Amino acid sequence: MLWEVLHAIEAAQSPLDLNELSRRLKIDRGVLDDIIQFWVRKGRLVENVGGGSVVCTAASSHACSGCASHGDCPFTMKLPRTISLRRSEITT
Repeated sequence: MLWEVLHAIEAAQSPLDLNELSRRLKIDRGVLDDIIQFWVRKGRLVENVGGGSVVCTAASSHACSGCASHGDCPFTMKLPRTISLRRSEITT
């Protein structure tokens, strides 16, 4: 199952929806998340910076002092968690 998930991610031509991938491979979404974390630890996949973080979407004129209260601010959004293949570094 570990290799099947990695091969599905490698073969993808566009971003994958992990819920769809779990349905396609007939595995529980929690198990899929664990498999992805396994490949992240092994260095085959990378969890991209910013995935799951909260950012302010307001224009610079918005006077919200850095959105200290993320839950109450209508100008914040949670970025999606993204995973990508680790690219081999080319050494010369």
